[in-house]
Amino acid sequence: MTRPKYKDSVFINVPFDSEYRPLLHAIVFAIYDCGFVARSALETDDSGQARILKLYELIAGSKYGIHDISRTELDRASRLPRFNMPLELGVFLGAKQFGARRHRTKRALILDRLRYRYQRFCSDIAGQDIRAHNGTQRTVIRCVREWLRASPDTASEILPGARHMDRRYRAFRRQLPALCSRVNLDVDALTFVDYAILVTVWLRKNPR
Repeated sequence: MTRPKYKDSVFINVPFDSEYRPLLHAIVFAIYDCGFVARSALETDDSGQARILKLYELIAGSKYGIHDISRTELDRASRLPRFNMPLELGVFLGAKQFGARRHRTKRALILDRLRYRYQRFCSDIAGQDIRAHNGTQRTVIRCVREWLRASPDTASEILPGARHMDRRYRAFRRQLPALCSRVNLDVDALTFVDYAILVTVWLRKNPR
């Protein structure tokens, strides 16, 4: 797979569990429908590479980053919270502040379920523009679309509106089982790469 350009790459830092998967799928679709490429730690499976080094590489290669810090619940087994998303957000913001020249152009979208909820558990990011997705696919598509619309890299492009993009996404979801059937994939067990490829195939056949 050809490595996408830095200015086209959007690093996704979100929960990867089944509960969050509908939002993840909506985010990936919106990224591609805006003309960008979704990047994630899920795209490679290299047991010989430490996870943190993989994250450094992805963040270094991505101008954009989407960070959802909404997962603050305690793990049922350990009774401890998960801090992966805030950690990766910190690495991304650190790269923007202290990295090489091109990293100063990095742009972050920080998401939470409710807009001001983060102040209770991550107040140091006050001043950032935190967007609330309310746990819905329609809203998270709008958040991603509006954020990428404001990017200088889309200044000369016409992007579909959020409402239209949501309709396109729902059309894609209705056709996804048939797409999977044609290529012998299980719609309920798609890898990140499989899903991203199916999105790009559908978008080529259904241009905006």
